[in-house]
Amino acid sequence: MVIERQLINALLRSWYGRRSLLFLPIHLLLLIPLSLVFGVLVWLRRVFYRIGVFRVEHLPVPVIVVGNLNVGGSGKTPLTIALVQWLRQAGYAPGIVSRGYGGSARAAMPVQPDSDPAVVGDEPVLLARRATCPVWVGRKRPEAARQLLAFHPEVDVLIADDGLQHIALARDVELVVIDAVRGFGNGWLLPAGPLREPLARLKQVDAVVINGAQALALPASLPASCPAYSMQISGTRFINLAEPDRCVTAAHFAHEIDENAPHAIAGIGHPERFFAQLAGLGIKAIPHAFADHHAYVESDLPAGNVLMTEKDAVKCGHFARRDLWFLAVDVVADAGLQPMIINLLKARKRNPNGSQTA
Repeated sequence: MVIERQLINALLRSWYGRRSLLFLPIHLLLLIPLSLVFGVLVWLRRVFYRIGVFRVEHLPVPVIVVGNLNVGGSGKTPLTIALVQWLRQAGYAPGIVSRGYGGSARAAMPVQPDSDPAVVGDEPVLLARRATCPVWVGRKRPEAARQLLAFHPEVDVLIADDGLQHIALARDVELVVIDAVRGFGNGWLLPAGPLREPLARLKQVDAVVINGAQALALPASLPASCPAYSMQISGTRFINLAEPDRCVTAAHFAHEIDENAPHAIAGIGHPERFFAQLAGLGIKAIPHAFADHHAYVESDLPAGNVLMTEKDAVKCGHFARRDLWFLAVDVVADAGLQPMIINLLKARKRNPNGSQTA
């Protein structure tokens, strides 16, 4: 597992290192032919859906997709939680569908706040806890969506978490989340780069949401007509895993240094984002990065205070140590993002048969 993590980290460094073709490492240059083949396959897949070779399922309720072009995390889950809150404020009854990455479940099934993340995935459990709305997972998103609507007829809008590339499910609104630090990496498709689709795909989405306060030099290929919004993931409260009613502020750990410094673990798509967030709170933590969706065992957790993301806490709660803490966070977004989404939903209403009207 250590070797696997080292290989993944090395690949990520290559993808998000120097971004000029002239400076690509030799092993990535050798992968460029495979990236070109991957690009052709991505294009053919979209063509087959467009001409009806593959079926696109239209649901009787609008669908909002929150996704990204990159492999790995960019902040989609916190934005999905915020979306649920915004939709409720606008009078909607939202539900969430997810593939359930990291879980063993294949068939469509509901997710409860106490569901096993090894079965349904860590992010869906987090969504069920924080969003407090119906959440279903399934390898086939249309099936999960149908089942959710059958069991929850009150739901009148669905959010597809990380569903940008899953075009078998028709969508009304597409949002792409971009990590402000990593951007699009070297700009190449898999496996020479981190992209699952070409950057030209951004011409078809409704908006991009840039996660982070850092200035980002976006590629020139980013269409000027595509609205761009910013968001930040902020929080200062740490909640104890063993005693959820016990809460402290960042100042509780800021004075601990050297041998008393707390440890920080992160098994997310971009662990450095969490470590930088702790540093911004004045906490000098000892970082421990793990692969995204890492299944923790007790030996992964150092002795002493351990700080983690809420996503990591979903998988570490059963250890019940009194020195385990997670950072509670919320999304702070541009004021125009929420009304833009609501206005798009109103403009793209669906008929009862699932077809879209202007």
